[in-house]
Amino acid sequence: MKIPKALLVDPERNGLYGALAVALSIFVFAYSTRFGQVSILAYYACWLPLLLVDRRLILDHYWRFGWIAAFALLACLSTFWSAAPAVSARAGLQLLSHVICALIAARTVSVNTLCRGAVIGIGVVLAFSFVFGQYNYDPLDGTYSFVGAFSSKNQIGLFASLGIYFAFSCLFILREHMVWRLLALGCGLVSAIALVKAQSATSVLAILVTLAVLIALKVALRFAPATRKGAMAAAVMIAVGAAFAAANLGAMDVVLGAFGKDSTLTGRTYLWSEGLAAAANAPIFGVGYQAYWVQGFSEAERLWAEFYIGSRSGFHFHNTYIAAAVELGLVGLLLIAFLIVRTSLGLLSRLVGSRRDPAAVVAFGIAWMFLIRSFVEVDVINPYVVGSFLLCYAAGFLTAPQREGDAARAATPIPLLRHGAI
Repeated sequence: MKIPKALLVDPERNGLYGALAVALSIFVFAYSTRFGQVSILAYYACWLPLLLVDRRLILDHYWRFGWIAAFALLACLSTFWSAAPAVSARAGLQLLSHVICALIAARTVSVNTLCRGAVIGIGVVLAFSFVFGQYNYDPLDGTYSFVGAFSSKNQIGLFASLGIYFAFSCLFILREHMVWRLLALGCGLVSAIALVKAQSATSVLAILVTLAVLIALKVALRFAPATRKGAMAAAVMIAVGAAFAAANLGAMDVVLGAFGKDSTLTGRTYLWSEGLAAAANAPIFGVGYQAYWVQGFSEAERLWAEFYIGSRSGFHFHNTYIAAAVELGLVGLLLIAFLIVRTSLGLLSRLVGSRRDPAAVVAFGIAWMFLIRSFVEVDVINPYVVGSFLLCYAAGFLTAPQREGDAARAATPIPLLRHGAI
């Protein structure tokens, strides 16, 4: 039986395949450390073969993706100066192939399908965590937190916040059909429960700010473009002023206190100072991609011991820019900052001048959430993680040529059964 290639690569007809591929990918991102190499191969099998199905569609104007893949390319090149060349070579190739998969998804999967697949995938991830999960004691703040089937409450907090975000997108931005609304409600409810149980301040604040921005943006988009630009400029100035005033009036300490945190962010400020000191030792190109947190290296061993990381793995500087500066120096810092900022501002610029583009609103929300999280977490510079996949998808969505009528089609719900697609 011959399967029409449109059912695999056409964003308007591959709803079934695309949603399942996204759902499987998200499950792999969550639990690849549990299921090992087989799960990674399954992830690659979802995306890389699409190059053979329709090479022209996926590689059309491929040079547009240069700025998206630049950080991953630098990670590969860092093998030549890395303190741990074998580690950097392997991790760099993994990151580059991961970015390629995300860009293939950006070319072949619509935002509607992405949201549907995310609702399914995150729902399964959280259900798995509720069935097989556990509570862990945090020696730094003296509390027990639900970590699910992960090793950190921040990880389950990330997936829970994404579940809320994609449920919100399906319900209020894309306005999906009834079946998908019910699935989105279920995913949102499970995600909210998981987020409360995890007590991850980072995830709670990031999703609250993201949803607030999207609601404000949805209101602003009701006005004419000229009025919209002025309103957004005023909103940015007010937000900056409010943030500055809140920081000086002690509001940040009140917010942190509500989550049981102190002004050191449970040791993050000390970790940041250690990261800055490490970055100063190799300021231009860093010590090599993933060449700092290596077992047997004295500084990594010291910090693992100080933060009670018995596994001696899965730890980072809790700041994307510091982590990038340590591993890939100033060059890497500029490349990842450019990727995050250009994606966020590029999508915002498209929305400011657009009459109606729900898909761009969803992509902007993804980029905005990871921009917020980038100051206190490391979500977007590692392979096989949901953050880097979604950010590169949003960047690929921004870069792809916008065909006439795309925005209108994105605003129109796709029937549940059309040409065999969901």
